[in-house]
Amino acid sequence: QLQLVESGGGLVQPGGSLRLSCAASGFNLGPYDIKWFRQAPGKEREGVSCISSSGDRTMYEDSVKGRFTISRDNAKNTVYLQMNSLKPDDTAVYYCARIMPSCSRPYGSTYWGKGTLVTVSS
Repeated sequence: QLQLVESGGGLVQPGGSLRLSCAASGFNLGPYDIKWFRQAPGKEREGVSCISSSGDRTMYEDSVKGRFTISRDNAKNTVYLQMNSLKPDDTAVYYCARIMPSCSRPYGSTYWGKGTLVTVSS
């Protein structure tokens, strides 16, 4: 089955850090732009950050700029999301997906994973 598998979520205190991983299963994610999304309880899903296939272009939603960093290691077939200075509002299920055709032209998405839960609470 072709999908992305998220991991790295958990419970963290406000101000803490987590690193999420998005690993490709059954395919090579190297040629594709990959985007992280999140969905908080009772809210709609929103985009968080996106990275180009080569890793040289990144995009961030305003609320996470300066706190989150997206990166990728194509040799490991994995995209990462480093999350620092976490806030309770960051609590959500985090998903990654292939964005088509690119981060700058996000007309579609595929290879969705099941998500990983991040809970920011004291």
